[in-house]
Formats: sequence, C-alpha cells, structure tokens
Amino acid sequence: MALMAYGLLYEFLMGQTIDAYQYFGAHFVTVDGVKGVMFRLYAPCASDVSIIGEWNNWDVTRDKMRRIDDSGTYELFIPHLKEYQSYKFHFLNAKGVYVDKADPYAFYSEYRPATCSRLFDYEGFIWHDDSFMKRRTRCFDEPVSIYEIHLGSWKGQVDGRNLSYEEIADYLIPYVKELGFTHVEIMPIVQYPFDGSWGYQATGFYSVDSRYGNPKQLMSFVDRMHQAGIGVILDFAPCHFAKDAFALYDFDGAHLYEYASTRRRISPWGSAYFDLGKDPVRSFLMSAMNYFVTMFHFDGIRVDAVSNMLFYDGDKSKGNNDGAIEFLKRLNARLHDRHCSLMIIAEDSSDFYGVTKPTTMGGIGFDYKWDLGWMNDTLKYYSKDPIYKKYEHNKLTFSMAYFFNENFLLPLSHDEVVHGKGTIINKLWGDYDQKFALLRNLYTYQFAHPGKKLNFMGNELASFDEWNEARSLPWVLKTFPKHDSVSRLIRDLNNIYRYERAMHTNEYNPNNFHWLMVDNANDSILAFERFDEHSRLLFVFNMTPNYYAFYEIGVTKDGFYEEIFNSDKDVYAGTNQYNGLPCESSPFGPYNTPYKITIKIASFGAMIFKFKERK
Repeated sequence: MALMAYGLLYEFLMGQTIDAYQYFGAHFVTVDGVKGVMFRLYAPCASDVSIIGEWNNWDVTRDKMRRIDDSGTYELFIPHLKEYQSYKFHFLNAKGVYVDKADPYAFYSEYRPATCSRLFDYEGFIWHDDSFMKRRTRCFDEPVSIYEIHLGSWKGQVDGRNLSYEEIADYLIPYVKELGFTHVEIMPIVQYPFDGSWGYQATGFYSVDSRYGNPKQLMSFVDRMHQAGIGVILDFAPCHFAKDAFALYDFDGAHLYEYASTRRRISPWGSAYFDLGKDPVRSFLMSAMNYFVTMFHFDGIRVDAVSNMLFYDGDKSKGNNDGAIEFLKRLNARLHDRHCSLMIIAEDSSDFYGVTKPTTMGGIGFDYKWDLGWMNDTLKYYSKDPIYKKYEHNKLTFSMAYFFNENFLLPLSHDEVVHGKGTIINKLWGDYDQKFALLRNLYTYQFAHPGKKLNFMGNELASFDEWNEARSLPWVLKTFPKHDSVSRLIRDLNNIYRYERAMHTNEYNPNNFHWLMVDNANDSILAFERFDEHSRLLFVFNMTPNYYAFYEIGVTKDGFYEEIFNSDKDVYAGTNQYNGLPCESSPFGPYNTPYKITIKIASFGAMIFKFKERK
C-alpha cells in the first residue's frame, strides 16, 4: 500500500479525513497494465470476507478479500470488470452469522427494491461551469432565495417512469429563472429504499439516487444549472439511517455505525442514529458530503435534524451530545477549509447558541440556520381571526428580538405542507378571497423580513391539496388566474429582493433595520425600514381586513416615498387599492418619528416604499 494511502487510512481512523471515498469502495484502476476494480472495505469485526457479483455468479468462494492491517480494512483487486455490474460483500460477522451487505461507499446502486451496489466510474465528466464556480461565494451580502424541490414529484412520472436528472433540468431551469429564484435545494438524493421517507432515511450515503439516473447525469444537472446562473444546494441527513438489513445497520455484527446502547440507538423516526462520537463514522459522513461537493459541484449543503445531534433525541433536558457537537464542528471546519465558497446550512429547531458562529470563536461553524421559530410563530399568527390578532401581536415582533444572534434563513418548507398540516394557504384565516389576500401578505412579509428565503415547490401555486411524494404538483392551477397571480407575486418579490440592496446587503447587522411601528396591536399594522449606504426601503403591513383611505406612518427621513410594490394590485388578483404618486413626508410623525407620510392601506395589504431625497 502506498504511503499516501496509509496516511489517509490513519486520518480515517482518527476521524479527521474528508477524502475516505478516494480509498474505500470500488475504484476503477490499472494495476500492472491491467484495468480492473480495487475494492476496499472497513469492517473490523468481520472475517472470511469475499466479494460476490455478476462476474463470479455470486460465488462466495472465488473472490476472497485479504485483511491488510489490524484496523479491519480488507482489499482485493479484480481485473476486467465493467461498469454497472452488481456486487455485495459477503462475510462472517461478529455474531457468527454470514451476511450479504451493500458497499457503504458504493457510488451507484440498483433501483429499489433491488439492493445490490453497482460499479461506476465517477471520473471523467467534462464541466462547463468555470465562470460560475469562480464567482461563487457564501452569499452573506447577496440575495439567496431558494426553491426547495422533491425531484420525483415536481413534474411527476411520465409514461410510468421517473424523469431523469437531465430531463428534469429541461423543465426546471426556465421555470426557476422565470420566477427569479437564486438557488434550488434538492431533497436528499442519496440512495434510499422507502419512497415515503423522501430520502431522509438513506442506505447509501455515497450512492446517487438511481430513481433518476446515474452520477454523471446528476453532474450534468448541476452543470446546466450553473450555466443558467442557478446555485444548487443538496439536502443531506447525517443524523440517522435506514435499518434495512442489507445496508449499514449492524454492519459487521458489532454496531459499527450506530450506537451500541439500545437506549441511544433508535431515532423517533424508527431509523438508527449514527454514533457520531466514533471517529470512523465521522470520517465516513464528512467524506460523503465532501464527495458530493467536490465531484458534483454542489454550492451548499443543508444538514438535516441538527437539533437531534446537538441534544440526544433533540431533547435539551437529556443533555448535550458532545460527540455529535464535535462532529459538526469538525465537519464545518474541514469543508470550509477545503471549499471556501461553500454554504453550509443547519436545519435546527433548538436554541443552542452559536450554531452559525465560527468554530474559531467557539461556535458550531454553520453559515446559516433555519429560523423555525419565525416559521411557527408567523403561521400561527396568520391563522388567527383578525379580531384576536391584537392578543398575538408579539408573535410577529418577537423574531427581531433574537434575529441578530444567528445568521437566519426563513423557511416555508416541505415540513409545513404534509401529514395533515395543510398547505400554506389552507393554514390561513378567512374565506376564499381573504386567504389569497393573506397569502400575498405573508409572502411579502417573508421577503421583507431580514434573512435568506426558502420556499417549497408548489407554494407559488397556492394549492389547497397537501403535497404527496407519489404525485405531481397540480400544474393545472396555473390555468386559474387567482392561482397564477401568486406565481407572479413570487416572481416580482424575487426580482425586488435581488435588485434592492437594502433587502440583502449586510442584513445581519442590527444597524440596518429599524422599527417604525412595532406596538400597534390594536390596528395590527406593522411598519419598519431597512437600509444600506445606497438605499432605504419602507415596509408596511395590514394584518386585518380593515381598509384605510388615509393612514399616517412615521418615517425617519424627509423626502418622497415611492410605492414599488403593493400586494393588493389587480395583477395579483387584488382590489387595486394602491398608492399611485410618491408620498411626500411632512413633520411630526407618530411614535416619536420626526416625519410622517399619509398612505392608503388596503385590506390585508402589504406595501414596499422606496425613499427618495428631495432635490
């Protein structure tokens, strides 16, 4: 074994490498002038290990692997193998039972319900995204509006089959560009057996989901997205894995990947927790994410269920999971060191401090964190009868009390439109027309509030039917003007968000946000301004069906305020109660503001004004 391979293996055992995929698994190589596949397996408590596959007719006696060191690493070179041939590892486990296991480092797998790994050479893809990759950043001062997508149900099946990664790109690229999103976030596309898990209970953490094609087809998907100027974020679940017998669970008979303790082993979802205190498990997962970032050019990783790693079972009363916390710090530090422009996003529902603080300052090291508190409070508020909203006013204002503690992202994700929760529009108060008015208000509020944005596919269609992974989005709704107008609203909000620097530049600085009307619970009207050195925007929200022909809003600058957006415009299926000419300020505004403007406020209206100085 080469000296470099020894060093990588040592780092793997110490939990320090993010390159384990370059060593373990099945790699096409040339040995002594003969092309074949080098297999390597880490299974410390296994013995009598062999490789069974199509080429040897699944004969357990033919291709025996040799143990190359005391750590439990096995190796075998087999010449003249071909891509797509299926294989498994066959060995005697610690319990004295012979088992057949899929390769933990397989780059490709059979389509479910088949369970074998398949040989694949991921090298050699020709990329065309150099210019995109050179200008890529972590987007701290740039707009980030994410379109979250489940690949299988966005367009649904055609002629009884799933569309491939490339076919989905044909439809997705023009659609995302039309709506103005900056990124797409793909729900997990590592191999998983059960469709209903949506990819969050995986069996192959290096294996591209064969439902939609092979690894190079996924590379083509990302490459084409980049050529169109669209970033791609991969949703990844390193917290737990599926318990299917052919995969990682009880791999070598000694709980190699999961906790040995039955008290810690099983997650609330019925899957198995990774024991993130084990160094080889840390290397396995860090390397898996690095593999997708390196080989597939993903621009971000969204890490699922972070709260269940920070605390045992996500329960703060059970105490910190120190092994998992160390894993997260190590993951973020090493990925950022290797990929300085990579965004790493935590889906975290806890109040654990420092999730988005650098590891050098004692933080966990993520770039962004989902603000699930904002999401819960906001949706509860919008579901209330307007008569009672004045008693819930703090649900809207509370988010800004803690917002600047972390780098937050505001999600209206898939979790909110499944399992009987109802779609976004179904959650809102009111009759048919009032729900649409509130929906327009809600989306405007999401874009106006500081923080990056995320919307699940279908939010733009205002569907009343919950998302189901087994069927396509209800695209027929685009033929109904009321629903299609919501798509136009999302498009216009995305364009304003991207164009107006005050909405995305330096947004985690509290000096760039100012409440103008925060305690007006009786009228349920909010007003605030956001600004940078170049521009200043005023946002006004009416959370009740009351209409105001003349309403005074306090402002801090003397000049003109031009309405650049109104959710009640007729193009959004509103009643067209908007402010036409720029509003001129006058002295002595309410709530101790030096100036005021008088505006028209529509029922459930949401407005954006741009400040212009007097000439």
